[in-house]
Amino acid sequence: MTTTAASETSDIKDPRLAAEGRRRTEWAERSMPVLRLIRERFSRERPLVGRRLSACLHVTTETANLAVTLQAGGADVALCASNPLSTQDDVAAHLVKDHGIKVFAIKGEDHATYYEHIRAALAHRPELTMDDGADLVGALHMIALNRLDDLAPPVRQWVEGLSGAERRALVGGVAGSTEETTTGVIRLKAMARDGVLQFPVIAVNDSDTKHLFDNRYGTGQSTLDGILRATNLLVAGSTTVVAGYGWCGRGFALRARGAGANVLVTEIDPLKALEAQMDGYRVVPMAEAARVGDVFVTLTGNLHVIRVEHMRAMKDGAILANSGHFNVEIDLDGLKRAAQGPTPVREFVDEWRLDGKRLFVLADGRLINLAAAEGHPASVMDMSFANQALAAEHVVRHGRDLGKDVHRIPRELDAEIARLKLAAMGVAIDTLTPEQQKYLASWEMGT
Repeated sequence: MTTTAASETSDIKDPRLAAEGRRRTEWAERSMPVLRLIRERFSRERPLVGRRLSACLHVTTETANLAVTLQAGGADVALCASNPLSTQDDVAAHLVKDHGIKVFAIKGEDHATYYEHIRAALAHRPELTMDDGADLVGALHMIALNRLDDLAPPVRQWVEGLSGAERRALVGGVAGSTEETTTGVIRLKAMARDGVLQFPVIAVNDSDTKHLFDNRYGTGQSTLDGILRATNLLVAGSTTVVAGYGWCGRGFALRARGAGANVLVTEIDPLKALEAQMDGYRVVPMAEAARVGDVFVTLTGNLHVIRVEHMRAMKDGAILANSGHFNVEIDLDGLKRAAQGPTPVREFVDEWRLDGKRLFVLADGRLINLAAAEGHPASVMDMSFANQALAAEHVVRHGRDLGKDVHRIPRELDAEIARLKLAAMGVAIDTLTPEQQKYLASWEMGT
């Protein structure tokens, strides 16, 4: 188990880090004006009062501002990490010491501790959940379907100690959930298709003010930031292979090209591949890219995008990083069977020897932008977490009218977030004239 400063209501590294966490959280808050406006309204209206809320998110300065906003709205918040390497320990200490929020997260926590923390968030018996990867929702559904063998041991052992009525109450007490990531939304939509989803879920990732900005500009910048912090690599002149051309992939490709890289894109979707080609990138299969790439970055949300046969074809000194949610995009188990290592050479950099060549894997294949850097800039998370806060309010107000399905946040709320963000940036836009409104609504006016 990871060594921690634990109590009945928290499990963090060191409460003495709180002052630094407070300073950094306040710095992030300056770049989050939309969330600030929501927090001010929540403080007045208290739309979440009396609600227990468990969140499984990256514990960062931006998440801290979301947690405080939810608390201002009246929620009783418990927070655990959605990745073992993404927690900022000073932020966790700040939330516990300065706000009394229950936090169960330590950077670098081992597998058992990670799931013990998820267990603690479930033991909060939430009425609302927030996920970044569907770990909480996934566990709740394994409980609902009595698939206890699919639960991690710390969660399974706890659930086995509950009566049948307690298990039903745990799942039945959840009014709804929100999901932050593409990966999580894919899993939840699969649950809905199979008819096993137990409560409504708001797909925050489907909001335009989330995926068009967080995924593209946030992931693009923070992924490059994480790679640079881990390696001190000169990007200019390198050949960088981007696996996946969704919003995250195209954001990183844009940033890598801007830093001077020769960018190759691999894809399985013909439409996205065509977009990448017309955006000026060279699109090739991974087997071809493997032979020429200097840096490989996976951003697909899928399994084993880079496999051992690709690694065997790579040049000596190739660097492999992942910016998809789970550490499954690079086949690390296959690498462990085929190669010698790992040998740590820098913080977040492991050397592997394969067929006489050196391969360098960053952050054990986990999210490089959060493991080696600080995640997305606060300004872009302002919109993502505004969506989370408003989605929680929407579930409380309208959860009974929402079916057991995956829903997007109402478009008017999405547009309002964009309007508030523009206003905070000092950007004014035009409005339709009455004549223009009539023209757009009419079928009679033509050429």
